[in-house]
Amino acid sequence: MRGTKRNRAVAGAAAVGLAAGAAWLWRNQGTLAMSRPVNEWTFTHMAALMPTDTVTRAATPHPLPRRPLALDVTYSHGGRTRTLDELHRRTWTTGFAVLHRGELVHESYPGRFAGPDARFQLFSVTKSVTSLLTGIALEEGALDGLDRTAVSLVPELAGSAYDGPTVGDLLDMCSGAGGVEDYADPHAPISRFERAVTGGGSVLDVIRSLPRTAEPGTVFNYSTLDTQVLGWALEAATGTPLARYATERLWQPMGAEHDAHYFLTRARPRTALGGGSLNASVRDLLRLGALLAAGGKRDGRQIVPVDWIERGRTPGRPHLQAGALGPDLPGHYGYTNQWWTLGGPHRAFTGRGIYGQYLWIDPAADVVIVKTGAWPVADDDALDAETVAALTSLVTWLDARD
Repeated sequence: MRGTKRNRAVAGAAAVGLAAGAAWLWRNQGTLAMSRPVNEWTFTHMAALMPTDTVTRAATPHPLPRRPLALDVTYSHGGRTRTLDELHRRTWTTGFAVLHRGELVHESYPGRFAGPDARFQLFSVTKSVTSLLTGIALEEGALDGLDRTAVSLVPELAGSAYDGPTVGDLLDMCSGAGGVEDYADPHAPISRFERAVTGGGSVLDVIRSLPRTAEPGTVFNYSTLDTQVLGWALEAATGTPLARYATERLWQPMGAEHDAHYFLTRARPRTALGGGSLNASVRDLLRLGALLAAGGKRDGRQIVPVDWIERGRTPGRPHLQAGALGPDLPGHYGYTNQWWTLGGPHRAFTGRGIYGQYLWIDPAADVVIVKTGAWPVADDDALDAETVAALTSLVTWLDARD
């Protein structure tokens, strides 16, 4: 009898412990998923963790001709000369591929769960894709101008800090809404936004709660929430979910080899994150970069307007120039149209996501580089500076070849 009571007590304590453990895991799932080494798995398995909407591949993929090169490239950083192999070890590269003059000269997958068929979580590289879709919608007339206010397309934002900024303001991260995008601060807007996305809360409520911090159009403030509003505005203007619009206007026309997907919010109505939930293969990112390096044209068809690509290479407002974005951002970047600009005679530009994701495009050298990663932290200026030094050296090396 006493044994039975003891067993019941032990079983009860175990059940309480399991329940407490499960509750802890639920509260801390985001932190665990983003921490090394778990994030290498997370960033290639988002479809196993979140609801998704598919971006469908082309019936016939556009070929990527191969011309393998030994990338005997070194770069200088922090007073030392290093190799690309060192770059990959030091910056936790998971996928790396290089296209030069339309030919695939290098492809490798150092990540433990990476490979040609893997779909990589691209984080804010998604923003650059949202920009491309916006440019297509403008060209088609579905969106009637950059001066259109966000609230005229998303009336649920009436009375919020987003009641006033235009589509153009959102594209350039100049909405004047919200605060610093600090992933380490649990009270920052981006942290509350992430908890709403993964925990079933209201993304709209988070966005409506943001304060007005500047007059729209006057100050750069990097904000994923700006792009979330831009994505909603684009869906409203086109009457089409992001995944379907991306399928019909971009993924299939450019000849994608693999399906991609946006992960969606847990709460209904589920919504894609125009600022950070696209997952795609490295090769298809190369195809996308090659399309832009070629002026937006593929097989005689203009897929992305050429003037829209130009808008993404040259900041038009003084406070968006390289070195003018603010003291908390790297001085080698400018920003415009949801792209980071690199200036110089080549006017290279890059999509860039937290934890080490890059889509680097240099049309003048005809080079596209994709680098996916799994950094230990979301943002790291030192890792970014080393990556920029290495990719710049690689482009220079390729451009000097016959």
